[in-house]
Amino acid sequence: MAESRLYDQLKEACATEWEEYTRHKFVLGIADGSLQLEAFRFYLVQDFLFLKHFARAYALAVYKSEHLEDMRAAAGSTAAILGETGVHLKYCADWGLNEDDIVATSEAPETTAYTRFVLERGMAGDVLDLHVALSPCAVGYAEIGRLIVDELGPKASNPYQDWINVYSGDEFGDGAASQVAMLDRQMALRGGPGRFDGLVETFRTATRLERDFWQMGLNAVK
Repeated sequence: MAESRLYDQLKEACATEWEEYTRHKFVLGIADGSLQLEAFRFYLVQDFLFLKHFARAYALAVYKSEHLEDMRAAAGSTAAILGETGVHLKYCADWGLNEDDIVATSEAPETTAYTRFVLERGMAGDVLDLHVALSPCAVGYAEIGRLIVDELGPKASNPYQDWINVYSGDEFGDGAASQVAMLDRQMALRGGPGRFDGLVETFRTATRLERDFWQMGLNAVK
């Protein structure tokens, strides 16, 4: 276990929660195109609101980092996410969602719970705690994209194919790989015998909140 990357160790320790997240009914519905369109629209709006806080979390990583290369990496992620918000709004428009309405929408409880947890871990802990809290999203979406393509098999004429293409693509995959490498770097700098159990609990909670974020979309159309 000591030879494994931290990310792999965390996933192994949270295997049940990881399975519930990456193979959630919402994900399976995206994979085969059966997900109700209104569930996906609701998710898209909340995901935009989530991205704003995600950018704040990476900005916090700049502040928390002590080494220039780590600051640059976090600043690059912040800029990329802020750029992604514009792309996200354009994608929402393709789904008939108006930008003004999206921006004015209130956060769902699941959005608030997840984003505030990540920010709290970053503020109360160190930059390793923060990157662990970020990783179920930053790396997990890339895994889900590849899972859909390699194992579940996207279907023809899938209305969610553009979403699948983004998260299974090389650009997002490269970002995920950088996040995994950052976990190892921060563990080497800040880790120790007493850190792992606490990091597991942070990772487990963030993974559960990701699962709840999927469920939020399904609950919105019940």
